[in-house]
Amino acid sequence: MAELDKDLLSIQQARSMVEAAHSAQQIWAQAGQALVDRVCEAMAEAAYRAAERLGRMASEETGYGVPEHKKLKNEFGSRMVWESIRDIKTVGVVRHDPHKRIYEIAWPMGVVAALTPSTNPTSTVMNKILISVKARNGVVVAPHPTAVNCCVETARVMAQAAVEAGAPEGLIHCMSQVSLPGTNELLSHRRTAVILATGGGPMVRAAHSQGKPAYGVGPGNVPVYVDRSADLQKAARYIVASKAFDHSVICATEQAVVADKPIAARLEQLMKAEGAHFMDEAQTEAMRRLLFHPDGGINAATVGKSPQVLAGMAGIQVPASARILVARLNKVGREEPLSREKLTTVLGWYEEEGWEAGCDRCIEMIRFGGRGHSLMIHAEDEKVIMAFALEKPVFRIGVNTMGTLGAVGLTTSVMPSMTLGSGGIGGAITGDNITVHHLFNIKRLAYETSAPPEAAMRAGAVPAGPLFGPDPQQLESIVQEVVQEILGSSRA
Repeated sequence: MAELDKDLLSIQQARSMVEAAHSAQQIWAQAGQALVDRVCEAMAEAAYRAAERLGRMASEETGYGVPEHKKLKNEFGSRMVWESIRDIKTVGVVRHDPHKRIYEIAWPMGVVAALTPSTNPTSTVMNKILISVKARNGVVVAPHPTAVNCCVETARVMAQAAVEAGAPEGLIHCMSQVSLPGTNELLSHRRTAVILATGGGPMVRAAHSQGKPAYGVGPGNVPVYVDRSADLQKAARYIVASKAFDHSVICATEQAVVADKPIAARLEQLMKAEGAHFMDEAQTEAMRRLLFHPDGGINAATVGKSPQVLAGMAGIQVPASARILVARLNKVGREEPLSREKLTTVLGWYEEEGWEAGCDRCIEMIRFGGRGHSLMIHAEDEKVIMAFALEKPVFRIGVNTMGTLGAVGLTTSVMPSMTLGSGGIGGAITGDNITVHHLFNIKRLAYETSAPPEAAMRAGAVPAGPLFGPDPQQLESIVQEVVQEILGSSRA
């Protein structure tokens, strides 16, 4: 009975929040650009000031990651995301082509249903609220059940700042009563206009099954290829730091090194100096059993954990200095669990002779579990870099950068976002880093630029006989005939 009550409360909360967000959005849709920008800047600054506190809340509530790293992600999801969208026009005429005589006019979508993960909870809430409100939408956040409190507090901080800066009450919400029926109610509600889902495969599939516009982003299984032309010291430093960052809970983090054979031994030595512990076969087997269930699903208790915590859970010994654990692998697929996405501090290791073989191994990994997501490459040979860019079935390829921070746009110039599209091959509508552009529509005012063809202005020949069906006399005859048949059969 208690579980039923919880579901009913969640359903009712979803309904109430969507209706309230819709009412507020009707007002917000009339806001001018100056007010929109003032409100968004106030929200971004309020979230930025609370970055450390909210990061600590997220780590304590979920048990994932590193509070200091979550603070950095919160700073990214607030101020840096805001700076990336600050100058984007979202009100009125946003573009004008005088030659083509077309005016493009921004139009908000309505209410955004924002599903957020437990791995990057507060930073994703910040990101989604900012891009939703900048596009003049209302937003209702549905947090992961294990990250409710930190997400509710993040939304509260931003909603309060928004109202104080001039936004209508009720524009921003975050569910505190979270259940699957409640989330489904949010997604299917008639007032929900668009779904923005970040999380695991089941969540993304649910988002896409509602018959509504949906941006769903799935898992990444990101290989990092290290070529013989690479700056090996930089590659080693970046790979270890990226995999260790927030204990590897960002979906763009490196999942396996694919090392060019001539430099593999040197790269291994340099990574060890940075805190990588290369496991022996017994330790690797223990980690296989720990990280994944027999059906291939990840053991949630291992997500976002340090090497020392993982070692304790697996019953093995690792150095106190270990920042990540590395497993030597030679296969990709179901028979090798560690070739899957691992949202924790375990990294695969493959050695291949030459960039062509390295390319094949990367594609194998991507097809197994990261279609459309991301790939990293460390190389100085531009021909090798471009070959990877042209051949890999992913939409973010980071060159000589950290996967964790490069794919989201912190250390590269791709659009800053915590929601990374995987394109059609990954089951998503776009391969972009999701931002404000994806949350408003464009209507076009188009003036005539060429006269219609003369043939379109002439009346065509009128065909002989009736244009549509029988003439009235024929129709009357058909009706009488049908009536007689009905009467005859009723008498019989």
